[in-house]
Amino acid sequence: MTTQVPQTAPGEDWLRLDRQICFSLHAASRAFNGVYRVILKELGLTYPQYLVMLVLWEHGETPVKKLGEHLRLDSGTLSPLLKRLEAAGLVHRERSTRDERSVEVRLTEEGAALRERAAQVPRRIMSATGFTLDEMRDLRSRLDALTTALDAAALEEAPGCH
Repeated sequence: MTTQVPQTAPGEDWLRLDRQICFSLHAASRAFNGVYRVILKELGLTYPQYLVMLVLWEHGETPVKKLGEHLRLDSGTLSPLLKRLEAAGLVHRERSTRDERSVEVRLTEEGAALRERAAQVPRRIMSATGFTLDEMRDLRSRLDALTTALDAAALEEAPGCH
């Protein structure tokens, strides 16, 4: 597959840091994480723990493998997160009775109850951005489309996938 490289306008240096969308996304992600860190401290959660809780609040009891798929995390990254959430009394892990290779994760009563306190997090994040609800929806949609396009491009570039 031949990739077309856009022509650089005279005097425009595409290798400048301020021209890199990857850096803009990285900087925005770090800024988001900083805001989340402050807000989630009140809930006793880190940002990755919050993401795990979001999946469990939405889907209920979930196999670790499925949880990793939702979060785009491998089990090596997910296991320590779940261990800390379990130590905090928010989740319980148990081998599946249907398939002993699978571990199911479910909320404890305390984990389920935390959802009510977490309900204010998205509003506080939106307030921190200064964006309207429509702008937030549009940004999320564009980022989802970007992720899909980049996932597809990565598959095309992977050895043996041509």
